Amino acid sequence: GEASVWDSAELALEDAAKQNGLEYKRVEGEAAFYGPKLDFMFTDALGREWQLATIQCDFNLPKRFNVEYVTADNERKTPIMVHRAIIGSFERFMGIMIEHYAGRFPLWLNPEGVRVVAMNTEYGHALGADLRKMGIRVHVDDRNESMGKKVREAQLSRSTHVVIVGDKEAESGTVSMRDGSSMDRGMFLTKMCKELENRE
Repeated sequence: GEASVWDSAELALEDAAKQNGLEYKRVEGEAAFYGPKLDFMFTDALGREWQLATIQCDFNLPKRFNVEYVTADNERKTPIMVHRAIIGSFERFMGIMIEHYAGRFPLWLNPEGVRVVAMNTEYGHALGADLRKMGIRVHVDDRNESMGKKVREAQLSRSTHVVIVGDKEAESGTVSMRDGSSMDRGMFLTKMCKELENRE
């Protein structure tokens, strides 16, 4: 397109960045062929910088394709097209997320937030039901296997939290943590609720 159109698009993006309080810097020659853009840069766990989200302001293509709309005053006008990729390439985004958390996702993101190693099946399923009501993804392992085997497999599953419940926990109303400590069942549920809400 014309240089004046490009300049208008650059000014529009810069104005939007200022109005939204974004820290930005101009990088010449980095735009797409159809217009200038905002690139949102993220740093991964290894300190590498990646461009993920991008918003591009396109005054050019609508004009080239003769795209028009009719205003309330019955005038024909050419729209401005906004190209946006909120997370950029989905595959790149997921790769960065996996690296950032080293495969150990937080409770709110993990496909299996809590693994309940249930040696007492009834108590284990009751705890699992409480967690599900809170919106937590949970798996209750009630297989007829040794506790050692279940705990090893739970560690490999990369669940955010692994808890063990047996007859002792059922009698005392507690849960045993993977590190050997124990916690009141109510306190554990409160802790999980806060972690979920605070996106810890």
